[in-house]
Amino acid sequence: MTLLTCILAILLAAPFGSSSKPVTSTHKLEQISAETVRLTFNLRISDGWHVYSTNLPSGGPISAKLNFDESNGVTPASELKFQGTEKEFYDPLFRMKVRYFENRVTFFQDFIISDGWSMEGAFTYGACDDMNCLPPQQIEFRHADAAAQAPAREQETEDGIDDIEGFDALLWAPVSYNDANAVAGGGSLWGLFLTSFIGGLIALLTPCVWPIIPMTVSFFLKRSQTRSKAIRDAIVYGLSIIAVYVALALIITLIFGANALNALSTNAFVNILFFLILVAFALSFFGLFEITLPSGWSTGTDRKSSTAAGLGGIFFMALTLTIVSFSCTGPIIGFLLVDAASTGSILAPTVGMLGFSIAMAIPFTLFAMFPGWLQSMPKSGGWMDRVKVTLGVIELAFSLKFLSVADMAYGKGILPRDLFILLWILMALFLGFYLLGLLGRRQNRHKPGIAGILTGIVSLAFAAWLIPGLWGAPLKAISAFTPPMSTQVFGHNDQTVEPQFTDFSEAIIASEISGKPILVDFTGYGCVNCRKMEASVWTDPRVSAIIREKYILVSLFVDDKTQLPKRWTVTENGTKIKIRTVGDKWSLLQRHKFGANAQPFYVIIDSKGRLIKGPYTFDPDADHFLKFISSPF
Repeated sequence: MTLLTCILAILLAAPFGSSSKPVTSTHKLEQISAETVRLTFNLRISDGWHVYSTNLPSGGPISAKLNFDESNGVTPASELKFQGTEKEFYDPLFRMKVRYFENRVTFFQDFIISDGWSMEGAFTYGACDDMNCLPPQQIEFRHADAAAQAPAREQETEDGIDDIEGFDALLWAPVSYNDANAVAGGGSLWGLFLTSFIGGLIALLTPCVWPIIPMTVSFFLKRSQTRSKAIRDAIVYGLSIIAVYVALALIITLIFGANALNALSTNAFVNILFFLILVAFALSFFGLFEITLPSGWSTGTDRKSSTAAGLGGIFFMALTLTIVSFSCTGPIIGFLLVDAASTGSILAPTVGMLGFSIAMAIPFTLFAMFPGWLQSMPKSGGWMDRVKVTLGVIELAFSLKFLSVADMAYGKGILPRDLFILLWILMALFLGFYLLGLLGRRQNRHKPGIAGILTGIVSLAFAAWLIPGLWGAPLKAISAFTPPMSTQVFGHNDQTVEPQFTDFSEAIIASEISGKPILVDFTGYGCVNCRKMEASVWTDPRVSAIIREKYILVSLFVDDKTQLPKRWTVTENGTKIKIRTVGDKWSLLQRHKFGANAQPFYVIIDSKGRLIKGPYTFDPDADHFLKFISSPF
C-alpha cells in the first residue's frame, strides 16, 4: 500500500461537486399518427445526482409527473412512461422503497387529439445528490393545433414579481453575503495546522525518523568547512522538507480541484473509504504489515542526492528522507490528509502539510545550530514501539468518526452514540493498560518509564470520563467526533423541533412582535437531506433548546403543492416562470432574495428581512450547526 495509491483512491472516489445545472433537459412533441401525439422530455443528469421516477408513494420524494393548466381536445392514450435504467432502494428516512435514475432518462406520454386541440402545463420532477435537493423542477410546455389559437390567461401578469401575494420590496430584497457570514461544514484551518504540527512532532519519535536526525546533522557538519555553512545547509535541508510536503498537497489540490475536496466531508462512500484507510493505517502501526513506497524511488533519489552538487543535492536528500521514512510517516500523513479533506476547504491540504513539515524540519535545523544537543537525545529503543501502538489506537478511534458519518447518511443506525462511546472506552482502557505494562505475559511486559506511566494514567482517566456518555451525558469536549445525541439508545429523550410558521409573512410579523430573529429553513417534503438534518441535528438537546428559546422558526417547503388563489407569470433572468403553487412561491423567494436553489438551506434574518447570519447548508454535525445558531447572541 502506498500513499500515492491511498490519495488517488480517496480523490477518485469523490464526486467533483455539484454542477451549476445538475439536470439539463429538452422536450419535443412528435406526431405518432393522424390522431396521436407524443410529448417527450429528455433529461441528462450530472454525476452524483439522481432524478426520481414516477408514481412514488405519498410522503416520499417528488415523483416525475405531468401537470396541466389547460387542455382542450386532448385525451391521454397512456400513462407517463420512461426509458432508462431505473434503480430502487429502501430509504429509511422516508420508510419506503424509492426509485430513481442516474445519468439520463426519457419520460414520454401519448395523447389522442381532435381538431382544434391545445394543451399547456409543466413536467415536474425532483432531483437530489448526497448533499442537496433541488426544489421541484418544471419544464414548461404549450402546444396546440396549428389552426387553434391559444386562449388568453386572464389571471397572469408579466410585470416582474411585484404583484405576487405577500411580496414586499423590502422583505424580498436580495441579501449580500460576505465571508464572515458564510457558514460551512468543517473545522478551523488554524486547528488543522496545530493538529498537523503535533502530528509532525509525533512522526519525529518513530523509528524511521528519530535515528536519522543525528546522522543527517553530523553529515552536514562534516561536509561543510565552517559551522556557518553547515547551519546554512541544514536550514536549506529543512526548507526542502517543507517544500516536498507542501508540493504534495498543492499537486493534490491542483489536479482534483476544490469541488472534489468540498464533497468529501459528507459523501457516504468516501467516508467509508476514509474509515477503511484509517483502519489499515492502524493495523500497520500494530505491526501486521508495513506500508512502503517502491524501493526504486528511494534508490533513485538517494543516487540523485549523491551526484547532485550544491543546493540541488540537499533538496534530493530531503526527498530521500521523505521516502525512506514513509513506512512510519505514511499513516500519519494519510490521517492528516483525511482530516484536511473533511474540512471542505481548498486550503486545508496545504495548511495541513505545512504544519506537518515545519515540525519535521525544526529539529534538523536546531541540532545543526546547537550540535551539543545531540548528546542529550534519547537512544532508539522499545519506547518507539509504544509510540507506534499509541498512534495505531488513535487512528483506529478516529476512524469511527468517518464510519459514523456514513452510517448517518444511510440511516442504518449501526453505530449509535452510546456504542461509539463504548468502543472509545475499550480502546482507551487497552491503551492505558498497555502503556502501564499490564498486558501480556509477565515475562514479556515492558517496564514503563515516567512518560509511559503518565500517558497510561491519562488514557485510563479518559476512559472513566467517557462512561457517563453511555447514559446521555453531553461530553462536550468530544461532541464534534461522536454521533449526534439523537442516535443515543440509552438515557436519552428524543428532542423534536416543529416550525412555528410555514409562511414567510407570518414569521416576519411574529418577529416584529417578539423581537426574536428568524431562522429561515428552506426545505421540502421530498428532501432527503432535510430529513437527515432534522433527525441528526435538530434533535440534539442543545440545538433544540436554542431554536425554541431564541428564534422564530419558519419552514418554507419548496415542494408544497397547495395551489395559489391566483397564478402569476414572472420574469426571472430573462425567462418567464409560472408561479402556480405555494412551493413555487417559496422557491422563487429563495432564488430572488438569497440567490440559492437547493435544500436544505438555512439563514438567520431580522424582522426587516436583513441578513444576520448564513447561509448554512447540509452538514449533519450538531456542533457546527450549534455554532451557527449561537453566534448571533
